[in-house]
Parts: sequence; C-alpha cells; structure tokens
Amino acid sequence: MLLPFFVINNLECGTDEAGRGCLAGPVTAAAVILPRGFKNEILTDSKLLNEKTRIELRPLIEEQAITFSLTYIDSSEIDSINILNASIKAIQESILNLKPEPKYIIVDGNTSINHIPLICSASGIILNTAKKFTTDGDNFFNGIPFSCIVKGDSKYLSIAAASILAKTYRDDYMNTIHEEFPMYNWKKNKGYPTNEHREAIKKYGVTKYHRKSFKLLPEQLKLEI
Repeated sequence: MLLPFFVINNLECGTDEAGRGCLAGPVTAAAVILPRGFKNEILTDSKLLNEKTRIELRPLIEEQAITFSLTYIDSSEIDSINILNASIKAIQESILNLKPEPKYIIVDGNTSINHIPLICSASGIILNTAKKFTTDGDNFFNGIPFSCIVKGDSKYLSIAAASILAKTYRDDYMNTIHEEFPMYNWKKNKGYPTNEHREAIKKYGVTKYHRKSFKLLPEQLKLEI
C-alpha cells in the first residue's frame, strides 16, 4: 500500500499530469488533497492500472477527497510556451484552484521551473513568479513549501490519486474529440505517437488538436502544416 503523506500533520496536496508525450490533445494536470485516514489498497500509479480500474477509482477519489482540481492546457498553448512550461502551468493552476489551500505540495517527478509566471487562465492575471523547483521545498508559490518526488505516483496516495484523475479526465477529452476526427483513432491511442496515429497524420494531415511544435512524423517524411 502507498504511503499516506510526505509531511505528517499538514494539509498536503499531491499533483501529477497526463499527456505530456502525446502528439495531439491537451496536457492535463490534477491536484488532490486527501483526508487523514484515507486508505485504498488498489490505488497506485495510473500507468500500472488498467482502464476499468482507473474508471472505478475516479468516483471514489472524488467522493472522499477534501478537494481536487483539474486543468487542461490545449495544443495551441503547448506550441506557444513548450510542453515543459505547459505541464508546469497546468500543475500550478490546479494547485491555485484548490479550496482550501494546501499547506504542503508533493509533485510527481523531478521537474524544473525556470522562472515562468504563474498565470490563472480564468483571469489572465500573473499572480506570482515561480522559483525553480528544489529538493528542500523552497518557495514554490505563495510561500507554500513543496517537494518533487521521483516516481511519486507509485509512492504516495495523493499523487497516485492525482494521476488517476488527470489520466481519466484527459482520456474522456480524447474520446470526445475522437468523434470529430475518428480517422486518428484517439479513442484508442489517446493522442500518443503510435504507428497507427502517425500513419493517419501522413494520410489526412494535422488537425487543430495536433501539437505542431512536435515531431509528428519521422524526419524522412514531409508534412505540410
């Protein structure tokens, strides 16, 4: 079973993102605060669970969480600010939207923030200037301490819960836009660079959902964008 908290006796948020390596669709982040006493023996990194189990876990997480939040950054913004900054922005906005505000944050991975601004999509207002991620939790934003944890989604319940929400909500999004462009089979590949997806790009070209800053086809193939 995963560990309940990184910091004891604090209102702790776990956060994770999904869709970073895709050729199409948004990058999606989730932030979750779980209550003291939360237990689930099945919950772990979303990548280690099948789709049926992820879908079953989502309502349990939502019902029992103190609060949770999700953020989508679409393909056009990914192209504008790059996928690393888009992923960080999605995580930041998810945390900013949590009520109550967390007192500590644990982030999956070993991410680096390079002084990019914290922007709230709803208002477009720059709220603060982010510091670089550090291992000692030095001033993530608004003075909230944090830690980055490599493979945190397979170590801590709140990060695992965030990974489930980010993955399932992004999958739902891809299932919806699949109906608009079924030839890419996003319902199955979720926008990832499978051979089938790349063959469809070669045949049909790109859509408004494709990340045009990504290498959509191998270099030996040319594509008009």
